[in-house]
Amino acid sequence: MQPETSLPDYLTDDFSMYLENMISLADPENPDLLSNYLSNLFEQLKKMPLLFNGMADQLAMAISSKVRVDSKNLAKVELTDEPSWAEIKPFVGVHADARACISEIMTHAEQDLKTAILLIHFYNGYDATPLKAEEDEHDQLDEYGSNDYDENY
Repeated sequence: MQPETSLPDYLTDDFSMYLENMISLADPENPDLLSNYLSNLFEQLKKMPLLFNGMADQLAMAISSKVRVDSKNLAKVELTDEPSWAEIKPFVGVHADARACISEIMTHAEQDLKTAILLIHFYNGYDATPLKAEEDEHDQLDEYGSNDYDENY
């Protein structure tokens, strides 16, 4: 079981958008939808590396299949306060076909790249299992334990 990690405040908005997009494209009836979409997104990014400038969630989607984040070791870094790119960079591997593109982004949009990497890191450890609802004593239909109620009321 993985330890519970909470999402830092500085990532909540971007992570919410990233998560929503990733979930909406994960279609069990069309299992290739997500991978095809991500491939197309990266091809666009490759032609214009600053295409998603200011849109870290879209950048994260575009590079998610082209970077490898060492989440196990990155989890040891204190991420409550926003880290620098230098603190994150050692935990990122880039596929050979994406190096030129990622280097361009790193040179001109380092903040977005760092945020995108962190989004991927937290997404990789995200547990989508719904939390069990806590029982609320006020939600009980009959606090005396009887089944004496009218369903047609």
